Amino acid sequence: MRLYSFFNSSTSYRVRIALALKGLPHDYQGVNIRTLAHREADYVELNPSRSVPLLRDGDFSLGQSLAIIDYLDARHPEPRLIPADARLRARVLELSHAIACDIHPVNNLRVLRYLQDALGVSAGQKDAWYRHWIREGMAMVEDLLARHGAGPYCFGEAPTLADCCLVPQMANALRMGCDLSACPRALAVHEYCLAQPAFARAAPSTQPDFTA
Repeated sequence: MRLYSFFNSSTSYRVRIALALKGLPHDYQGVNIRTLAHREADYVELNPSRSVPLLRDGDFSLGQSLAIIDYLDARHPEPRLIPADARLRARVLELSHAIACDIHPVNNLRVLRYLQDALGVSAGQKDAWYRHWIREGMAMVEDLLARHGAGPYCFGEAPTLADCCLVPQMANALRMGCDLSACPRALAVHEYCLAQPAFARAAPSTQPDFTA
């Protein structure tokens, strides 16, 4: 397998965590989205969504992080990241989609660039806009965890897709200086995950294309 990734991409980070948790060997191919390498013709030929991550497994290519992790779960089911139990599966997907669909789009680099480059928003206004939506989204995540979460991970004693989504989102929010003091449960899960070897291997600072 080969993973096309950018060290600071939260969607790539999700897939790196899943690969590490499953112990799946893969080649790493950095795609620098800051220099628009994801829009170059050779890459677009591989991934028409013009984004990272992209997973290539033999002659099969797949973009979109949640689809990739679902594929990995189907092909390599141990450890399972999307639970088989219907109710637990629903809870894991509920939180994962809250992050991937409701929160993540506003911290996407192309969205932030459009605010500044096309709409003329100042850097300060962009950061305030970002922090507002992170605060709104993370309040929802914290509520879900308080109501339904348990154990050191989001939902029990084993990591799931929810943890694969939460950790990168927390990393983004902290990097952008967001105040997460109102999210003690999310902070506790994040801290616990970072102490685990698989999450440490997937961290942005350990990737071959990392730059400060």
